[in-house]
Amino acid sequence: MGQMIKVGMADLKICKAPDAVTTLGLGSCIGIAIRDPQTKIGGLAHIMLPDSTQIKSQTLNVPKFADTGAKELVNQLIKAGANRMRLVAKIAGGAQMFSFQGTGNDMMAVGERNAQAVRKVLAELKIPILSEDCGLNFGRTVEFFPETGDYVIKAVGKPPKTI
Repeated sequence: MGQMIKVGMADLKICKAPDAVTTLGLGSCIGIAIRDPQTKIGGLAHIMLPDSTQIKSQTLNVPKFADTGAKELVNQLIKAGANRMRLVAKIAGGAQMFSFQGTGNDMMAVGERNAQAVRKVLAELKIPILSEDCGLNFGRTVEFFPETGDYVIKAVGKPPKTI
C-alpha cells in the first residue's frame, strides 16, 4: 500500500503507483483523474470553476478552472513520464448542491457547467473519459489509484462506489 496524497480545493497533485491521490468534499467541484495505464502515473485535479477566461486576474490559480487545470495536470503527468497518447480520464463531482426556486437561472448550475467544461477540455485534449459520476445533489470524496485506475467515490449515507 502506498501513501494517500491529499489534493486541496483548486489544487492538483500527481503520483506514481502504489501511491494514490484523494480530494475531500467535491460539491459542485469536479475531480479530474487522469492516468497512463502503462507507467501507472496518475493525478487528480480539484476544479472549482468552468472557465478561466472570465477572470481578469494576473495571478491565475491554474488548478481552479476546468480549462487550465486539466491542461496543467496533463503537462505534469507527461513531465513525470506518462505517455500523452495513453492518457485516460475519469471524472466525478459537479453536484447541484442547492435547489433554487424557478431554476431558470443557469448561473447557479455551477456543477453542471463544471462537468460540461471538463468534458469539453478533455475532448479537446483527446483524452477519453472512461467513466464518470457527476451531478445529483450530494457531495463526494474521491480516491484515485493510478495502479488500477480505480476511482472510488464516497458519499455520506451511500456505499462506496468504484468507477
